[in-house]
Amino acid sequence: MTIHNQRLPAQLDSPPALEPEVAEQSKMMTQRRIYDRPGPENRPSARPRVVVIGAGFGGLSVARHLARADVDVLIVDRNNYHGFWPLLYQVATAGLEPESIAHPVRAIIRKYPNVGFRMTEVRHVDFEHKQVLTDSTPISYDYLVLAAGSANNYFGNDTLAERTYGLKDIDDAERLRNRVLSAFERAISESDPERRSTLMTFVVVGGGPTGVELAGAFIELIRHVLKHDYPVLDVSEAHVVLVEGMDSVLAAFPIALRRKAEQRLQTMGVDVRLQTLVTSVEGDCVTFKDGSQVRAGTVVWAAGVRAALLSDSLDVSLGRGARVRVEPTLNLADHPEVFVVGDMAYLEKDQNGQAYPMVAQVAIQQGKQAAKNIVAQTFKRPMLPFRYVDKGSMATIGRRSAVLDAFGVRLSGYPAWLGWLFVHLMALVGFRNRIIVLTNWAYNYFTYDRGVRLITGAKECD
Repeated sequence: MTIHNQRLPAQLDSPPALEPEVAEQSKMMTQRRIYDRPGPENRPSARPRVVVIGAGFGGLSVARHLARADVDVLIVDRNNYHGFWPLLYQVATAGLEPESIAHPVRAIIRKYPNVGFRMTEVRHVDFEHKQVLTDSTPISYDYLVLAAGSANNYFGNDTLAERTYGLKDIDDAERLRNRVLSAFERAISESDPERRSTLMTFVVVGGGPTGVELAGAFIELIRHVLKHDYPVLDVSEAHVVLVEGMDSVLAAFPIALRRKAEQRLQTMGVDVRLQTLVTSVEGDCVTFKDGSQVRAGTVVWAAGVRAALLSDSLDVSLGRGARVRVEPTLNLADHPEVFVVGDMAYLEKDQNGQAYPMVAQVAIQQGKQAAKNIVAQTFKRPMLPFRYVDKGSMATIGRRSAVLDAFGVRLSGYPAWLGWLFVHLMALVGFRNRIIVLTNWAYNYFTYDRGVRLITGAKECD
């Protein structure tokens, strides 16, 4: 899930208490079937196999809640790690190492004897023959959970995908970090003041939590760190522009918190442009719907998300954002053994036609309900509809400032920032990662420095 840090995530690294129906099921044997080839993740078994596509918040929640059931669970993902994407923007702005927000899937599931993992790219699902088609061998299933997450939504403008930077995984974050640092390296030797200012101008498109947090992190990186790394540059020539099509940032928050977030960004030095739509990005020129333009060396797209591209290959009904329409029990009407959770699932939460948001807490809770309904199916019992418990929203806006809306409590500023730090630290998977992140945060806070200012891989500045 772009997953998002605006919802308070629950921990995924410890198994839940054994539920009554799972305990009963562990005493039973169901249909017998031989799967693929013998091996750690493909062993012959008399138990039904549950294949989970995606090792994000939703996928791991399913596996966690089936950990003691009498089923075999196989998680399939193109990466061998689970990423804590709410902190991805800190990797992109040199605040954290990439490995500090990721954890190997096999290390997470080793405590679950009935859960395996396979790293491969999923291309299609053959619902008729109950097979997942991958880059390697097909994978048979009795029950399937689609939890592949989300992708950037460019609203049909494919050129924006080519000319802007996304922020959906570790590779994107490292690429963006390379771009930002390379821009300053290039600016040192640039004699043309206009071109130099363009290199140090960053446009963030989208005023949601990702855009707000990234814009705040960019301006702090420039004002507190890069000005010391590049003393020959006048950082007053550097600009961060946050572009939002609606009349406020953080549209999901109460209006008072939205205004405080906007004021905080402006105080920090971010140029916030509301009710502004981007129509094109050509070279270093960003053109808006009203005809105005900004020259920027780096443009980041955080204006929208859609379901993972896998949904396009499925012959199923899709809702807004290419999300798969599901029943209230989270499965497909025509294929009751197939469940969809998290960012891929389109389920309206009220009569106004509003779908559940694409955030971590929804994915985690849907994963739990899908696991329960899979167990119910094996016993031929009625499945229960999904019920969401909203645990709140939060977003950080630079150093010592955040907004928080949870359980009727609305906070901004320093208290909200402390709450944000605690929640995100505890939600990280792996004790080592928590220690590394806490150490980095403490170092950054007391020294106004960031220690991961490395340009790696291909150079990103033209």
